[in-house]
Amino acid sequence: MLAWFNKFSEIIIVTLLGIVSVSTAYVSFQASLYDSKMFQEYAIGQSLKTEAESMYLEANQQYTQDAQTLVALDQLSVEMKTSNSETAQLAGEKYDAVYYGGVSEVLNGAIERASVLNEENPDEYISPQEDEAYLDDLFGAYDDKSLAAVDQMKKGDALNSSGDKLILYTVLMAVCLFLLGIAAVVSRNETKLSISAIAMVIFTFTAAMSAFVPFMGIS
Repeated sequence: MLAWFNKFSEIIIVTLLGIVSVSTAYVSFQASLYDSKMFQEYAIGQSLKTEAESMYLEANQQYTQDAQTLVALDQLSVEMKTSNSETAQLAGEKYDAVYYGGVSEVLNGAIERASVLNEENPDEYISPQEDEAYLDDLFGAYDDKSLAAVDQMKKGDALNSSGDKLILYTVLMAVCLFLLGIAAVVSRNETKLSISAIAMVIFTFTAAMSAFVPFMGIS
């Protein structure tokens, strides 16, 4: 084999240099595409996260407003039980106005369900704002959007991991190019063969690992 390599060493090394150079360029290009896609996914994820935070603030504002409404209704319900008929009547009118003006359909359902539970268990008070349907109506969209943001960020993390691997493979292939460059100028054929063999072992391993990274097309 050494005699055959001695005869065609220059052609072999030049050919190997061409193969490794093209492969290095391809892996480097794939790494750049992964980085671009990663930044895109992170940007979308951050946008979803910002939108989710906005939804949470809006829902929390409504939650606080509903809490104030419930407190006002509780106070008025106490006044409605007073012995003074005029005070009780006025409190009742205020109660109706606050209820119909400040209680949404969802909160109304929560109040009705909480009332039933409180009648069944008078020793344990259950707030309408603990109602699952009420909380889901307020914060459900936030939860969905927040999960979507997390999933989007995970996609970015996966792309980042693949991109980092390709950058490492690019570096290893550059090392192969360096070794083949040395082999091309070394005069002793045994040394040429040894250096070329080391370079191709590294390249073969690196190329095989690169093949496991999914192809990223231009979009």
